[in-house]
Amino acid sequence: MALFDLPLDQLRGYRSTSAEPEDFDAFWAKTLQEARQYDLEPRFEPVETHLKTVKVYDVTFAGFGGHPVKGWLTLPAWANAPLPAVVEFIGYGGGRGLPHTHLLWASAGFAHFVMDTRGQGSGWGGGDTPDPVGSAPAYPGFMTRGVEDPESYYYRRLFTDGVRAVEAARAHPLTDSARVAAVGTSQGGGIAIAVGGLVPDLAAVAPDVPFLCDFPRATTLTDRDPYREIGKYLKTNRGRTEQVQRTLSYFDGVHFATRGSAPALFSAALEDQTCPPSTVFAAFNAWANADKTIEVYNFNDHEGGGPFQQAAQLRWLPDRLR
Repeated sequence: MALFDLPLDQLRGYRSTSAEPEDFDAFWAKTLQEARQYDLEPRFEPVETHLKTVKVYDVTFAGFGGHPVKGWLTLPAWANAPLPAVVEFIGYGGGRGLPHTHLLWASAGFAHFVMDTRGQGSGWGGGDTPDPVGSAPAYPGFMTRGVEDPESYYYRRLFTDGVRAVEAARAHPLTDSARVAAVGTSQGGGIAIAVGGLVPDLAAVAPDVPFLCDFPRATTLTDRDPYREIGKYLKTNRGRTEQVQRTLSYFDGVHFATRGSAPALFSAALEDQTCPPSTVFAAFNAWANADKTIEVYNFNDHEGGGPFQQAAQLRWLPDRLR
């Protein structure tokens, strides 16, 4: 696929037309206050992995609604004092999988907390966290579950889980609560942006080809799922466009980005039809902290930089987590 979005010089100045709800902050303050009425109750159970260089814990904590959310905490085997922590969120359709698939950050000397994604994990990776909340009729996938109202929308639960995952990671005695980064690719990058806007004291945020940004442009520019799920829902549910757009505005990464107080490392791929580069730049350009960088992969689709972006993160993150 050749380049299909704006030229790079225009991307660097692009701004989203997404309208922020007047009660955006109040909505999220209320959501997190309700979640924190439930005891976090983080549990860390050692797992036998037959790996010699890391220690792994099966994690359970209370997310949105007090619902149990799973995760893995992986530590270097030599860890005996608090380490800077990387909290990672997972791409669309995936789950936390098996512990030995998450070795990069512990191998680099960090504590690594990967959050399972409620209701997902059947597309790849394997998940262990159900979503006990139902919704009105939705198009298959997750993008339109409860999309009639911000209170019932699926990503309200998932973003809240992300904030609680940071709190759970900080609760372990071998993590340094003052040095925590949020990272993720695609959907995971979108969650990292949301968490970066909702948790004011993160040390760094690294969204890789992030999803869930600039909904007005994304839903009309690409015909590739998952964004296309929204169009397919509205194709059947005629007349609900304004209602759905209002709901999505509470979850648009652009609005979380304007509250992003941590240094940030983004990435975008110029042939990415899943998360078009203009939608990524919309969030990057809106990011509040001036200490921000974006890696651009000119001839890549949604795979983005892959291991090259991981290498960039390995170079960039240590300075932010000192």
